[in-house]
Amino acid sequence: MAAKPRKTAGKTTKPPARGKAAVSAVAAPVLADVRAKIDGIDREIQELIAERARFAHQVGKAKGKLAAAVDYYRPEREAQVLRMVVDRNEGPLSDEVLVHVFREIMSACLAQQEPLKIGFLGPEGTFSQQAVLKHFGRSAHGLPLASIEEVFQEVESGNADFGVVPVENSGQGTIQVTLDMFLTSNLKICGEVELRVHQFLLSRTGRIDDIERIYGHPQSFAQTAGWLRANLPKVEKIPVSSNAEGARRARNSDDAACIAGESAGHVYGLKKVVMSPIQDDKDNTTRFLVIGRSIFPPSGHDRTSVLVFIHDKPGALFDVLSPFARHGISMNRIESRPSHHAKWEYGFFIDLAGHVDDEGMKQALAELEAHSAQIKILGSYPVAVP
Repeated sequence: MAAKPRKTAGKTTKPPARGKAAVSAVAAPVLADVRAKIDGIDREIQELIAERARFAHQVGKAKGKLAAAVDYYRPEREAQVLRMVVDRNEGPLSDEVLVHVFREIMSACLAQQEPLKIGFLGPEGTFSQQAVLKHFGRSAHGLPLASIEEVFQEVESGNADFGVVPVENSGQGTIQVTLDMFLTSNLKICGEVELRVHQFLLSRTGRIDDIERIYGHPQSFAQTAGWLRANLPKVEKIPVSSNAEGARRARNSDDAACIAGESAGHVYGLKKVVMSPIQDDKDNTTRFLVIGRSIFPPSGHDRTSVLVFIHDKPGALFDVLSPFARHGISMNRIESRPSHHAKWEYGFFIDLAGHVDDEGMKQALAELEAHSAQIKILGSYPVAVP
């Protein structure tokens, strides 16, 4: 039954409005109140970050006086913390966003002791630098280097605590120079980074009709080959040592462009995007390895990389792989390269699920020794966190 109007002091008043409009009017928050609540939450967050930093400093003291920042860094512990962040996440922020926030907090807390020095394929603005920032955070000190070989050398000499090098692309396969470095280097793999790679076409003018030549790394040309054939088939393609180097060259001329990440455009003043993204594979991803001088303890979700040298004989590869199958160890990847030790001897790079300290892995590797010329443990490290 509809509500009737009521009379008050000679006036007829209507009953209160009902429906969505009335509910919205009542429920509408006051902007000042919402901002006050956010300010209060921000204060609490800041206080908790400061408290975390103080506890992190106490952890450093508990370890005693160590030689350098690298001695305080524990990648297995960081991986465990980030996995707990993902497990707790119920939205609305994505796992990737929260992992990034916590990575930066851990990076800043660790830098209280001393910033880590991280070598990467430079110059500034490369995808390798983006991988450094994703894995170590902005409180680490990046060292741009001229080549992958130099990254290995700087870590071996102790001038860099760790290095970050590309090892494979989801569409173009393995970066052979990185694998070849492990044939002779004693460095260990301490971690991995998966980076979604978006290739941009950048220039000074931003006009595609102005472009007569394009600078880019050979990997980037391969990742964008289809787009280039369809849109710029006659333009000269000039390979360079890195996409950042291509951006540095392209900034000097109106008829030049480069293929690079958006960050390279900001570093070198190429803020005009001709087209983006132009990679042929929308899920284009590059995997990077973190290299250091030690193998770290298990994190609970790890990968082990081994290098196995074998002679060319019937059933040689079967002999290498069968111990892992018998012990229930999954193989994630296998790649062969000439060993450079003897004619017709090959090195097999194998990625396995698990840590070298796992009992099954120990038994499988012990069995493998009977069938191989040499086994080299390249590293056991946490599987990449998104």
